[in-house]
Amino acid sequence: MLRHGGLVAREAEGPALARAMALRARCFMGEGGALRDADGHDAACRHLIVEDLSGRALCALRWRGFDPGEVLRAAGNEAYDLAPLARWPGRLLEIGRFCTAPEARDGAALRMALAALTRIVVAERATLLFGSASFAGSDPARHGAALAWLGAHHLADPAFRPRRRAREAVPLAGPIGDPRAARAGLPPLLRSYLGMGGVVSDHTVIDRGMNTLHVLCMVDVAKIPPGRVRALRALAFGP
Repeated sequence: MLRHGGLVAREAEGPALARAMALRARCFMGEGGALRDADGHDAACRHLIVEDLSGRALCALRWRGFDPGEVLRAAGNEAYDLAPLARWPGRLLEIGRFCTAPEARDGAALRMALAALTRIVVAERATLLFGSASFAGSDPARHGAALAWLGAHHLADPAFRPRRRAREAVPLAGPIGDPRAARAGLPPLLRSYLGMGGVVSDHTVIDRGMNTLHVLCMVDVAKIPPGRVRALRALAFGP
């Protein structure tokens, strides 16, 4: 458990897991949609929730560690060909269903989740984090400049870059226009991953069921900037 600034981050089980799944449904399926989001991978994963002191769910994610030879069992393998990650020289950590409540967009809950994730990385001895970051809506044209900017500046090394598997996907290419406006169109979670040196696949997956676009992002733990490492460790473990 991690407490800071009126927020609590902890492993979600029982009623807390139900609150995390309700938050996932709200974030990925919209108000008035399903009451909870769950799939067949949840039982194999561990879950994290960030709440305020009243127990209101503000951020949630799930995670699962893999040795390279096991990575094809990851949830992301349904949408991406993860075979290149089987060549990664170290333990991997898949992060999924990472979401933040609309009323928690000041960044505090996201920072708490990343601090708790820092503890998980250390405990798992993970050397690579991977998982999808989502854009709202399933129309690639709506996010064309941001997606093209990602493709121009943050593509993963081809040796480890996951390949296309989903039936509906589009390449990260096209006109960028104003770079500042393109970067401003990136979701907060993806901006955080990029700030840690993250890189992305060369395409986005269209998920019409969840009304989102998914971009697979990877963070090499060894390449996280030192200043960011110090900040995350200070929040995760104290100064």
